Amino acid sequence: MKRSFDLILSLLGLIILAPLLAALALLIKLDSPGPVFYRGVRAGRFGKPFRIFKFRTMVEDADKVGGWSTAGDDPRVTRTGRFLRKYKLDELPQLFNVLLGEMSLVGPRPQVPWAVDLYTEEERCILRVRPGITDPASLEFRDEGEILRASTNPDKDYLEKIHPEKMRLSLEYVRTQSFWLDCKILWQTVAAVLFRPSTSKSELKVERSPVSDLAHKS
Repeated sequence: MKRSFDLILSLLGLIILAPLLAALALLIKLDSPGPVFYRGVRAGRFGKPFRIFKFRTMVEDADKVGGWSTAGDDPRVTRTGRFLRKYKLDELPQLFNVLLGEMSLVGPRPQVPWAVDLYTEEERCILRVRPGITDPASLEFRDEGEILRASTNPDKDYLEKIHPEKMRLSLEYVRTQSFWLDCKILWQTVAAVLFRPSTSKSELKVERSPVSDLAHKS
């Protein structure tokens, strides 16, 4: 049932949103040189790697000039990219991944392979389900860039202060998932994007920490 739900909604979404997707692609091309899509490698169901579809929000080859986490004031983010990130429009192309069966509409957010390699035995049960476009952790930390803005070392603070809670929420979702829970999360995601109500996690305080190298940087 979940797969049928994903197929129908992702196909309808791509058809309905086609004009918007085309307009956003044009804005990206006009704003900065580089491809329209970001196609980073992510770990899918059972750890199988796939390339995610996202609208590019950063300068070309951004991963070569900075860390893998992104604070709200990261200079690598383009002008159009800031707009896309604010309203989560950069995530819309992942409907293609859903259509291809690599992702689901709702599920734990896909991680880079090196991060999955660090999973505990308990956390590896997250890989039993398809990763999703949205999930409870995405809702709780939808303003992640703003949370990390005060940090002098976003990579380190992400791993120490945000990642553990995301893992807890992802595990809780996997253990309690249901069709109705997915519907609730989808509705909450749409409401959060349109109305952006504040949440407790958005007010999380990240202590300023001295700059240090991240041992597991991608």
